[in-house]
Amino acid sequence: MGLVQVATNTVTSAVSSVTLTGISDDSIYMIAVSGATVSDPVQEIRARFTVGGTAQTTANYDWANKFLRASASFINDYDTNQTNTRALNNTGDTGGEGSNGIFYLYNFNNSSKYSFMSMENVTENGNESRGYQGGTVYTVQEAHNGVHFMNNGSGNITSGTFTLYRQVGI
Repeated sequence: MGLVQVATNTVTSAVSSVTLTGISDDSIYMIAVSGATVSDPVQEIRARFTVGGTAQTTANYDWANKFLRASASFINDYDTNQTNTRALNNTGDTGGEGSNGIFYLYNFNNSSKYSFMSMENVTENGNESRGYQGGTVYTVQEAHNGVHFMNNGSGNITSGTFTLYRQVGI
């Protein structure tokens, strides 16, 4: 198995969002995020799936995740019928904070199935490493061509490299 880069976006100054598009076949796609931070340290980066490059904002995102923390017990985190999904948790821009994540995208090009995204990420938050693993389903049968990332608060995404890959040779 290999990966072919489809799109990349490196944030070097504050932006409100990052959109990666280019999903054009029934392959499994992967997004790698490295060094992502936001301007408000208590916020997180959320995601929406795109149709024709436009983020879908309807309340059709269902997600469930396990939030692992070094300083406390884990948390089961889930919700249904949301207008976006969790992506990178607590990605503040102070003192060594930031997130790295891997997202796998399934059924995105298939208009007769739900699109799924699995995720795992690690965040450095102050003196603590945190892990976040889980997934999202978008409960509308439609084809999606990408993923839109945005800050869940009033701030911006201040850094990070977001890269979309297509898996080949499976």
